[in-house]
Amino acid sequence: MKKHKPMTRSENMARVKSANTKPEIFLRKLLWHRGFRYRVNYSKLPGKPDIYIPKYNTAIFVNGCFWHMHENCKLSSIPKNNYDFWKDKLERNVERDKKNYKELENMGVNVIVVWGCEIKEMMKDDLILAEKLNRFLNIVIAKR
Repeated sequence: MKKHKPMTRSENMARVKSANTKPEIFLRKLLWHRGFRYRVNYSKLPGKPDIYIPKYNTAIFVNGCFWHMHENCKLSSIPKNNYDFWKDKLERNVERDKKNYKELENMGVNVIVVWGCEIKEMMKDDLILAEKLNRFLNIVIAKR
């Protein structure tokens, strides 16, 4: 059997998707089946929201716990290799997110952040899915 060289960090990170991730697609399908119509990766708004619902003037960001440093989440940690680089990079992501959310709110757009770990929970259990989905949809409709 032929041995393959181990994948380098660069090759691994190059495979990480920024759009159309599984959690994002899962949420979009739920919204679509509930009758919500939306725009995907809407570039006319700051931060290019993953989902924008024009009828409710609501921008939804589906944030990965690692990339956006979700507090108190087991999926969010800073790699030990090249620690300073990753710490700076991830902190810049968080600062950029805050700036974009503030700009959107100043424009009168409602902002909802959904974390990847929440969606993974929803994908596993139908009862959790129904509860969180109803809470989420009530937030969208209430912010109208």
